[in-house]
Amino acid sequence: MKNDVAYLKHILNMIDRIEAVTGSGKTEFLESKLYQDAVLRNLHTLTETTQRLSNAFKSAHPEIEWAKLAAFRNVLVHDYLGIDMELVWTVITEDVPEFKFKLAGILNRIDSETDAH
Repeated sequence: MKNDVAYLKHILNMIDRIEAVTGSGKTEFLESKLYQDAVLRNLHTLTETTQRLSNAFKSAHPEIEWAKLAAFRNVLVHDYLGIDMELVWTVITEDVPEFKFKLAGILNRIDSETDAH
C-alpha cells in the first residue's frame, strides 16, 4: 500500500504539471510544440505509473478504468506519429479532471484511514 500511495502522489503531480502547461487554453496548446511535448511526456509518465500500482489496489478501485489507461499508454508509446492533438486536448480537459478527482478522493480516504490508526 505504501508504494501505491507514492504512485498516486506522483500521478497527481503529473496532472498538476499538465494543468500548468494547458492553463493558457486550447489555442496556445495547439500552437505550441513545447506545450504539446510537455503534456505528452507527462501523460506518458502518468499512464506508465498507473501500470506500477498493485493489482490489489486496482481491484479495490474499479471506478477507475485501468484497462483504458493502459490502452492510452500504448498509444502514447507506440503510435506517437498518429497522436491527434485535438483528441489529447479532449483527454486533458474532460478525462484528466475526472481522473484527478477520483484519485484525490482515494488518496484522502487512505490518508484518513492512516490517521485513524
